[in-house]
Amino acid sequence: MTHNGDTTATGVAAPGAPRRTAAAQAALAPRGSAEPLCVAYDVALLDLDGVVYLGSGPVPGAAEALRKAASRGMRLAFVTNNAARTPAAIAAHLTRLGVPAAAGDVVTSGQAAARLLARQLPPGAPVLVVGGNGLRIALRERGLRPVSAAAERPAAVVQGFSPDLSYALLAEGALAVARGALFVAANADVTLPTARGAEMGNGSLVQAIVTATGRQPIVAGKPETPLHAEAVHRTGAKRPLVVGDRLDTDIEGAVRAGADSLVVLTGVSTPADVVLAPATRRPSYLAADLGGLLEPHPGVRAADGAAQCGGWTARPDGGGRRLELTGSGEALDGLRALCGAAWQAAAVTAAMVTPALAELGFAD
Repeated sequence: MTHNGDTTATGVAAPGAPRRTAAAQAALAPRGSAEPLCVAYDVALLDLDGVVYLGSGPVPGAAEALRKAASRGMRLAFVTNNAARTPAAIAAHLTRLGVPAAAGDVVTSGQAAARLLARQLPPGAPVLVVGGNGLRIALRERGLRPVSAAAERPAAVVQGFSPDLSYALLAEGALAVARGALFVAANADVTLPTARGAEMGNGSLVQAIVTATGRQPIVAGKPETPLHAEAVHRTGAKRPLVVGDRLDTDIEGAVRAGADSLVVLTGVSTPADVVLAPATRRPSYLAADLGGLLEPHPGVRAADGAAQCGGWTARPDGGGRRLELTGSGEALDGLRALCGAAWQAAAVTAAMVTPALAELGFAD
């Protein structure tokens, strides 16, 4: 068994010990916390789609978990790649779902994109908005002038998700980008989780302009760092915990920023995705849902290719054909053990972990 000086022998963070960055943690097993996460971290930087709600409806148990986390001193910030709505509209939606939120608690990729543009353009510069009202308001807050037509010779084009996005507006954006306007995307999410399943996200829509112009955008949202920096700046977080459902945006963004992270299994990423995650997308913690904020997290003992968590042990079989899982106990502990074994291995495939995941009840 191996461990660093900031953990106990069980892989649980020692009280008062300096925290590893997520990048350092990424090469190891999931970490543990002797304290509930809502006590160990001062601010939760929470993704919304797939974490707090799905479409217009709540994720079961999310509101109650967040109320309890807030009552124990954790500040809540809602950090979303979706730039369609204003912070006030998002806060109102959260309030209707029973989640304590004000407009100042919401940080959007539109706000991050607007700050990015304001650093490169003079005050009052015209910016063509291929997106919704949330982007327009974010630009005005930074002293920029939103426009809707390439004929106005915009200095930049900014694109963000909007369910009402039209061909006409995409065409205006493409014309402006082709003429040399700076091209910024609020985010590059290919899909968007909804109650009906995964639908097209902004990243898919951005490709219309990319294909037409051959120009790639600067991306403000996760996993790029501008949105994380915007959230930390607005909240003043000292010990932020990134909470999300997507390894390719939320968790990779945390790794890039050197922040700890919690992945919840209520949205896009599956247990198999977590086990097979490359080093750049490995969460510090994992939980079934936001109830994971209210609990300590068990450590994982990992060495020589094997990993143990709770009553479970995971290791490669003798022929290296699959990961074997032995023992009993909580399914999430088994999943943590599987992560520890898989993350130590040079190459693990879906076929190698499917039997063990099925044993835990995580079969797709």
